[in-house]
Amino acid sequence: MTQPGGWNPSELPAQRGKTIVVTGANAGLGFWASEQLARAGAHVVLACRDEGRADAALRAIRARVSGASVSTLALDVASLDSVAAASARLLEVERIDGLVLNAGIVHPPRTRQFSADGLELVVATNYLGHFALTAQLLPALQRTPGARVVALGSMISRLMDSTLEDLQLAGGYNSWRAYAQSKIAMQVFGFELDRRLGAAARAAGIGDGARASALVAHPGYSIGGRTPRVPGVNEPSALKRFVDNLQAPITQGKNRGAWPIVRAIADPAARGGQYWGPRFLNKGAPVLQAPSKTSTDRAIAERVWRESEQLTGVDFTL
Repeated sequence: MTQPGGWNPSELPAQRGKTIVVTGANAGLGFWASEQLARAGAHVVLACRDEGRADAALRAIRARVSGASVSTLALDVASLDSVAAASARLLEVERIDGLVLNAGIVHPPRTRQFSADGLELVVATNYLGHFALTAQLLPALQRTPGARVVALGSMISRLMDSTLEDLQLAGGYNSWRAYAQSKIAMQVFGFELDRRLGAAARAAGIGDGARASALVAHPGYSIGGRTPRVPGVNEPSALKRFVDNLQAPITQGKNRGAWPIVRAIADPAARGGQYWGPRFLNKGAPVLQAPSKTSTDRAIAERVWRESEQLTGVDFTL
């Protein structure tokens, strides 16, 4: 079915010859984005923390997509050592046409916890690891004409706001606040990254069509009980199916929640700095939307960028 803007999620533009890295690709949105991009012909790197689950996802995609080109890569975004090791392997790849920053904690712990690097766990997993990963993959992205980075935001940025002055939540932890801040930070990062990539390209005399760019996408309200069953990847119980389907008017499956991500990567008409999400906020066709003011605030972005460099120990200079 063709959707707004002439976009058909079932008939994507050919992606053959492209290499796309998806973090957290073993389940949920990451799996479905990977499956859809592989179906369009891309080689998809499933960058996952759990080797067994990554292998299950790889086998599932190959079973669902004839001739799918997929591989796995060990990556725990909550560990800066793992990020560095994965980045070193990816820099050996000839090109990276797409980088989907998807991995994350959806259900934060009730109490404040820390990553192996001593960082608050939710922001470390959902944002800071991706900041470090993108910084270290910058050479590969910039040598690939038209490369795109898609930062996974959330509609929670419209329900809760934060100027991100306490990324580590040292002044008080709340699980919802932890999740909201991490996703707002991802959106701030995505928009600021595109501004910096654009400035670097202009300084180098590279046109907009050839430069690396960054976009932000959010999946609306996408839940497992409304998602197709895939053995080893998504196997909701009968009870979860029943409960989740009670929310049918305001929810969608994660296969559809992946649509804005995929469109941001694959639509030839998409441009850096755009914000993609479901048409009706919670669900629907992938369309352009207006981000929150906080997400595009340049003063907040510059402050968060500097703090992110300090917390990760990564120099992210373009």
